[in-house]
Amino acid sequence: MGVLRPPPGADPDPDWVALAHDGLPADDAIAWATTPASGAVVSFVGVVRDHAEGRSGVHGMTYEAYEEHAEGRMREVAAEARRRWPAIERLVLLHRVGELALSEASVLVVVSAPHRGEAFDAARFGIDAVKETVPIWKQEHWDGGSSWARGDRPIRSVAPSPSA
Repeated sequence: MGVLRPPPGADPDPDWVALAHDGLPADDAIAWATTPASGAVVSFVGVVRDHAEGRSGVHGMTYEAYEEHAEGRMREVAAEARRRWPAIERLVLLHRVGELALSEASVLVVVSAPHRGEAFDAARFGIDAVKETVPIWKQEHWDGGSSWARGDRPIRSVAPSPSA
């Protein structure tokens, strides 16, 4: 499982990608992503909410990941974001696994870039691609029981198909 502290400053890797059993360090991620060349730093934090599709009373979630592939797939998402928006300065993709309570952060995406448009676009791509391509599943818990989230779909490739 990835280390949940920013990569060292001298590290040439401009991406911070990890799975975590503990809380997500949003403040550290934003501070790490901020560079002298970045005029925009956009962050997205997904949190556990008290309802799901067709169900109220959710009081927690369990996230499971196919860990042998999840971080690698998250790195593919980062690489694709960089291919689409080459001006990205730094990119953060962090996702929790394990038991989470209401309002706890489950996923964090932070992108820095010279301009806000590319930072917003890359951050939106980052969260959408993580949800669609990384083998991470959620189980919803409510007073009457629990079940795996509804509306799941097969995991797709990170890179677009040649016809896309």
